[in-house]
Amino acid sequence: MATPDPDKLMAKADKLTKLSFTRWTADWKNATSLYEQAAIGYRFRKDNEKAKEAFEKASKGQEMISSPWDAAKHMESAAALAKELGRWNEVSDFYRKASELYRECGRSQPASDALAKGASALEDVAPDEAVQLYTDACVILEEDGREQMAFDLYRAATSVYVKLERYADAATFLLRWGIAADKCHAVNSQCKAYLSAIIIYLYMHDFQQAQKCYNDCSQIGAFLSSDQSRCASKLFSAYEEGDVEEIKRVAQSSPITHLDHVIIRLARKLPTGDLKELNKEEADVEAFDENDLT
Repeated sequence: MATPDPDKLMAKADKLTKLSFTRWTADWKNATSLYEQAAIGYRFRKDNEKAKEAFEKASKGQEMISSPWDAAKHMESAAALAKELGRWNEVSDFYRKASELYRECGRSQPASDALAKGASALEDVAPDEAVQLYTDACVILEEDGREQMAFDLYRAATSVYVKLERYADAATFLLRWGIAADKCHAVNSQCKAYLSAIIIYLYMHDFQQAQKCYNDCSQIGAFLSSDQSRCASKLFSAYEEGDVEEIKRVAQSSPITHLDHVIIRLARKLPTGDLKELNKEEADVEAFDENDLT
């Protein structure tokens, strides 16, 4: 049996969706079936451009006949083809649309997954959009009380921020991960996220911000009594003493070697600045406070 010509299927489907003097309503049900057949035919022929277009139209058709789940699936197929074609703006738009359609079905996990797929595809070519997609994917799960399912997303977003050298953003995202972990009682992940944020501030050679971060995190009992907290305390002591070798030794310790690789790489580069200057700044702050008569 001969395989139907996808071009003819598309033409027939397009005709069913156009209004005319003899057709007052679009026949989306039959048109959608034809678009789906055409998409498969084009993909078999490895005509990705036309397959993408067919899946887009099939998605719209499923949406028109009130089937958002199938519409989302077709939109994801179109997004995957857009990735193969290097249509990066379409990759983002299609995965966002797929996510919206999954949310219409009340399905937060596939809605988040769709955004994560888009983010993963865009990490190298459009990293700013990638971190936004990862962030939006996290929000969907956070709003549904499924924070634990977002841990890989927090990790991926942090990694992209570090690659972009947007270290403050990376630290902020790690603290957000810590809050999410606290909500689902994932104590180990929480403590690792807080230690990771502190290491990033130290890598930025922002000792005051690192200390503030440590003090804020220490308000949480689970962190204060953790190995990660003790590790951070040892790092601060070594910094205050200007002991480079001790900093390097602590950076090789177990609490740090069990962090994500992107954080381990930063920790192994500590210290990144002049510790003498750091100690001088600390002395200047203390001297200023002693003479403060207000």
